Amino acid sequence: MSVDLSTTIAGVKLPNIFFNASGVWCQHESELNDLVKSESGSLITKSATLEPREGNPSPRYQALAHGSINSMGLPNEGFEYYLDYAKRYDYNASSKPLFVSLSGLKLEDNVAMVTKFVEADLPCVLEINFSCPNVPGKPQLGYDLEGMSKALRTLAPIIKKPFGIKLPPYFDIVHFDQVAEICNAIDNLAFLTCVNSVGNGLAIDFETETALIKPKDGFGGLGGQMILNTALANVNAFARRLKAGKQVIGVGGVTSGKEAFLHVLAGASAVQIGTQLKEEGPAVFARVKRELEEIMVAKGYKSLDDFRGKVKTL
Repeated sequence: MSVDLSTTIAGVKLPNIFFNASGVWCQHESELNDLVKSESGSLITKSATLEPREGNPSPRYQALAHGSINSMGLPNEGFEYYLDYAKRYDYNASSKPLFVSLSGLKLEDNVAMVTKFVEADLPCVLEINFSCPNVPGKPQLGYDLEGMSKALRTLAPIIKKPFGIKLPPYFDIVHFDQVAEICNAIDNLAFLTCVNSVGNGLAIDFETETALIKPKDGFGGLGGQMILNTALANVNAFARRLKAGKQVIGVGGVTSGKEAFLHVLAGASAVQIGTQLKEEGPAVFARVKRELEEIMVAKGYKSLDDFRGKVKTL
């Protein structure tokens, strides 16, 4: 039995549901081209700021037993680098749509960046990052509901086309309700990417009694397998609350086809991979794609629609 892993996000078709989480394997053109050559269904750029950033001091990433901790601090080449890449991207030759992540340090920066992309009139899809937990002195906009609402009401009319936002994890049911209400009010907000890393964990080496990363006295975002259940909860909570036509991209804890299946079962329309991509490289996409196909065959599912959002409750 053959299975169909294709999906559509913001009106563009992906040959399969997998792509990188913004921040991993996507800062430089060579990395983005690796993703083009891989078996991912799409690719997204590094979250771009108005000007290039070196990010936080090293060591700023550490693999852990069940995931990772990082405090990268938004290192990127500046939005014009990714705008140039988007202008040169061969949308016809590649079956993979291009997503571009923008993460202005203030609203005015995001306005300036999206305006330039709108003026370029490209087929790429914008994702605005409201959730980086690792820039000292810059709180996550996703936890400032009034500020997030203002930003969306400002940016959406400029962007005009369908776009998405990347959100931090939420832990309170009332926050799911409040964020969904904000997002449902924006007609061209097409998708939410859930979740970014779980902010401000602390990993300590038992032998040396020392924090494993340098920035922020060792505090950093947690990712990988340890955040799977938090990610699934956020995916499902928003999939249940969003208006018809709005979608959720699941990210967090995907190490194999099994976790990808669970993300779709929770309601995800696409799945991004971060920590496992960092550790395994772009070959991860061929493996998880094959594993998901095998799971679907074993369960008798022919397409993602057969089980998307159909998690059973007691």
